[in-house]
Amino acid sequence: MEDLFKITGEVTLKKGGGRELKAGGMWIYDNEIDTFSDGVTDGGLVELHDFDGYFMGIGFVNRKSKITVRMLSRHEKNIDEQRVRDAVDYRIKTVDTSSCRLVFGEADFLPGIVIDKFSDVLVVESLALGIDRLKPLIIEKLKQVLAEYDMPVRGVYERSDAKVRLLEGMERFKGFIGEEFDTKVEI
Repeated sequence: MEDLFKITGEVTLKKGGGRELKAGGMWIYDNEIDTFSDGVTDGGLVELHDFDGYFMGIGFVNRKSKITVRMLSRHEKNIDEQRVRDAVDYRIKTVDTSSCRLVFGEADFLPGIVIDKFSDVLVVESLALGIDRLKPLIIEKLKQVLAEYDMPVRGVYERSDAKVRLLEGMERFKGFIGEEFDTKVEI
């Protein structure tokens, strides 16, 4: 299996680029970018640098998208599965988790993916190329963490059929992830 957390290159912003990022945003648009280093792979991780070389974080890159870099981290250089656990732990403390949104994309530093829990069923929507590569890992980690809280998952259904996936260079998809199951859920 390829190293999903390997940095494939660097992206450097134009002078004046990244204003929204510096103000708390999570996206870098195509018109803010000056250069891509050799080795940059669409869907892969890149280090983001300001025009003067200052490290600004790590994100997924997709040169087919207007939103060219989706940030995963502003400071840390290590990206791992801990953010899935952090998302669940936060929801356990703040909401009724019998049915709720478990993963809020950018708010959980998992840009482009939303995962809702309806009783014992997960519904996934993946809208960005980079996070789509991590989707199987995120789902497995989510099942593991929920099991630790005595909330087993009966099945996973994907609703990644939004038109925005086409703008990302991705196909639309709707269907089961893993075994098929009865989709009727009592809430």
